[in-house]
Amino acid sequence: MCGIVGLFLKNPKLEPQLGALLSNMLGTMTDRGPDSAGFAIYGSDSAGVKLTLRGPSQGVLSEAVEKLEGLFDRTFEKVARDTHTVISVPEEREDQIRTWLKANAPDVDVVSSGRRMEIYKEVGLPASVAARFDLAGMTGSHGIGHTRMATESAVTTNGAHPFSTGTDECLVHNGSLSNHNDMRRRLEREGLSFATKNDTEVAAGYLSWRMREGASLKEALESSLSDLDGFFTFVVGTETGFAVVRDPIACKPAVMAETDDYVAFGSEYRALVGLPGIDKARVFEPEPAKVYAWERH
Repeated sequence: MCGIVGLFLKNPKLEPQLGALLSNMLGTMTDRGPDSAGFAIYGSDSAGVKLTLRGPSQGVLSEAVEKLEGLFDRTFEKVARDTHTVISVPEEREDQIRTWLKANAPDVDVVSSGRRMEIYKEVGLPASVAARFDLAGMTGSHGIGHTRMATESAVTTNGAHPFSTGTDECLVHNGSLSNHNDMRRRLEREGLSFATKNDTEVAAGYLSWRMREGASLKEALESSLSDLDGFFTFVVGTETGFAVVRDPIACKPAVMAETDDYVAFGSEYRALVGLPGIDKARVFEPEPAKVYAWERH
């Protein structure tokens, strides 16, 4: 049992409130997932690529970033938040930086990359995780979050959602996939690599692979209904989009609300009650095996 929340703002005037609204939604889902939490925020554009780095401490992260700056003889724009640091780097340097970190800073993980996306996740109660990273102070157009109850694996930061396997792409998941090991092997043959054994990372990798092959997000999610076996609710974020899909049985709870200003998702309705204008929203349960998608350009 896990909790999912998502908020996609149609009205740019609400962007300063995104973090505060999402933080409240995440905290409400604590009893669906009290062991760890995470969230993705789509904020301002970067001139290059934002790399979200995670380490055991800010000291370790600062040392790694300083060495990278010395290596490239430049100062990176960076924001430190608890155990994570976001650095903005030239797009053409991303692969080189990842290779250097893997060889020289094994305690530092690259959580995500994107022009707009930043991902933060840690072990602990959702409200505590949100406070550690100051989610309430973040701004942006959309974001998704997850509270985890680890029923099939250890309670670790690496096991927390969201998972990202592509630029500005991430996914949160409630449920369980039965064919994730076979799908992982298939995707590895296609050149993808995975940092964990979590089935959700495989689902994220599958969507990234399909979109690299030319599918739209909606088409990738539609094909997941036949290619990924199990029970699941996926909420997905991309640079400009937000999407939801449930498996054909739809045994996991889900509710959505839409107004002229936003689209919101919650594993339970109580995650949505604090949103502005919720009393006038169209509230509905997403249908099984149907993709719901929104985009802003």
